[in-house]
Amino acid sequence: MHRRNLIYFAAILALFAFGLWVVIPWDSESLGRGPRLGLDLEGGTHLIYQVDYQKIDPQKVGKDDMEGVKKKIERRIEDYGVTEPTIQLQGEDRILVQLPGIKDINEAIEVIGKTAQLDFREWKGMDEEGNEVWVLATGIVDGEEVELTGALLKPECRTDLDPRSNQPKVVFHWDKKGAEIFEQVTKRNIGKPLGIFLDDERISAPTVIAVIKREGEITRLASWDEARNLTIQLNSGALDVPLKIIEQQDINPTLGSDDIHKSMIAGILGAILLGLFLILYYRVSGVVACLALAIYAVLVLTIYKLVPVTLTLSGIAGFIISIGMAVDGNVLIFERMKEEVRGGRTFGAALEAGFDRAWSAIRDSQVTTIIVCLILWWVGDGLGAFQIVGFAQTLLTGVIMSLFSAMFITRTFMRLLVGTRLARTKLYLSRVK
Repeated sequence: MHRRNLIYFAAILALFAFGLWVVIPWDSESLGRGPRLGLDLEGGTHLIYQVDYQKIDPQKVGKDDMEGVKKKIERRIEDYGVTEPTIQLQGEDRILVQLPGIKDINEAIEVIGKTAQLDFREWKGMDEEGNEVWVLATGIVDGEEVELTGALLKPECRTDLDPRSNQPKVVFHWDKKGAEIFEQVTKRNIGKPLGIFLDDERISAPTVIAVIKREGEITRLASWDEARNLTIQLNSGALDVPLKIIEQQDINPTLGSDDIHKSMIAGILGAILLGLFLILYYRVSGVVACLALAIYAVLVLTIYKLVPVTLTLSGIAGFIISIGMAVDGNVLIFERMKEEVRGGRTFGAALEAGFDRAWSAIRDSQVTTIIVCLILWWVGDGLGAFQIVGFAQTLLTGVIMSLFSAMFITRTFMRLLVGTRLARTKLYLSRVK
């Protein structure tokens, strides 16, 4: 038994050392960046979109349409470079979008919601009032006239730098049908301008100097960001359903920093008071419990970083509550041990009986909490309430780990006291009456 306890003790120390390596901000690029923070702590953009029924018949909007819109928004945000975004369907006609760390809400809205309807038009001269006349370019495919639009593009557009002008450009590629039409259009327009229109606004009108089939480019873009955003929109295609914003929030990260600071102070003060109570009331056993809780806290934070769990302000509250529940498990065990000592048992016998008899109470209380956490997680995820989800995630993780801490870490440490002088002096518990 003693040999096995030493093996368990070594395993616990190894886990603790690994946890410290993950939690403490070393120079490691993969593990030393701190936990993932939610919008309320890191700041960012919170948007809720709804189907614009003024532009579409409600009967034409189904679940598959909304799933398609959601996937296109996900692709745009992924290409935009946002880490750990939240995109969720709410009900039948709403989409929640949360973008941590994004400060420019207007640019985010433009990237997500702009239609990016691209088409090519042939120049037909000037009208009587001196205005340029552009006609949508078309070609014949399988005996049918087909318009040359962005719908025929492959999702392989890329942003590049024009070596001649040193200005950003967008390089696009046609699918099979688009290549056939583009070849016809450029063939009949050699020496003439070919207009490139985005959402009915002309953004370029290069002169055709050769027949082009598979690939083309859009130049004269104002900035690299404009070219990159246009690339994102063209690759994802137009949104299948028109959307409008019904709620938007630009969350200030300064408030999050202040909340983190206050939460840390509250957590540290609470941990100190809990430690003093355990040590003063349970003596050596209280010291053991404090060591076990310190390891517990490090392991929970390790899970938060490796999973990763999004840490919100309510999530921090869930973590602190889980520490209290871990203390509660130790208190149940120590009180059971006191009862066994009153009955005349030795320290070793009281230890094993105390853990065995306290297990049912600890298990039942933690299982009910786990069920509540799962319900909160499910409801919060459905409503898009990231505060509720954050609380449920951290509390659930902490409760599961508290079972491991009480029944394995604390038990192993207490077993190591068996046969020592402390076990014979009864300093391991408060005075037994």
